[in-house]
Amino acid sequence: EDQGLAVSQTLPEIFEAAAGKEPEHIRTNSEPITPSEDDIAEAERLKTEGNEQMKAENFEAAVSFYGKAIELNPSNAVYFCNRAAAYSKLGNYAGAVRDCERAIGIDPNYSKAYGRMGLALSSLNKHTEAVVYYKKALELDPDNDTYKSNLKIAEQKMKETPSPTGGPGGFDLAGLLNNPGFMSMASNLMNNPQVQQLMSGMISGGHNAMGAAGTSPSTNDLASLIQAGQQFAQQMQQQNPELIEQLRSQIRSRTPSASNEDQQE
Repeated sequence: EDQGLAVSQTLPEIFEAAAGKEPEHIRTNSEPITPSEDDIAEAERLKTEGNEQMKAENFEAAVSFYGKAIELNPSNAVYFCNRAAAYSKLGNYAGAVRDCERAIGIDPNYSKAYGRMGLALSSLNKHTEAVVYYKKALELDPDNDTYKSNLKIAEQKMKETPSPTGGPGGFDLAGLLNNPGFMSMASNLMNNPQVQQLMSGMISGGHNAMGAAGTSPSTNDLASLIQAGQQFAQQMQQQNPELIEQLRSQIRSRTPSASNEDQQE
């Protein structure tokens, strides 16, 4: 209602104006940029520096160096693919997808770009699309064990349906609760006098293990609760190592690997 705050353009108009100012090499491939020999050499130096930052796990710095290399030589698919890896390390999977698309557009036979695209899509829970890219990566690099493993994981997750008792990644919580060995050890934990005292205190407010309103948690009670949990884990390991290994295998089998994707070119 305050006309003094009015703007001259609507939000869609502002967006369209901003989108129309993208650099030419990003907006279209119709006018390819031919870098000079000096630009190519400098871009390679920047890429190498980006690789060093990746090794040092300075992923934001790596993104910056790869971006500068792209500005000098936007026709090199490796720069986009390397930046996609850095984006994935930062959790920016949407950015990784965009860069992989650019890399594939420049070099349609670049297997690593398809593999990194599959990894980014899997991280976005787009498993059906990830399967397509992993298959293409394997078509181009049929001996790559990481692509084979990640393809199996993506295919498995694609077939799974969300369960109300299942955790992230399809973890079989219902099956765990139906496991007699696990439930027996859980029962023993809850019958532990130390745990019962802590739980009773949390319910009655006599202990401050979880922190009452406006107060801080008791360090002693939290330490006792952590210690009880550690004792429970040790008990599980000693009494039923097969169950522990089964749980570990289940978690490992549902996690895509980026082992050979960490190698930058």
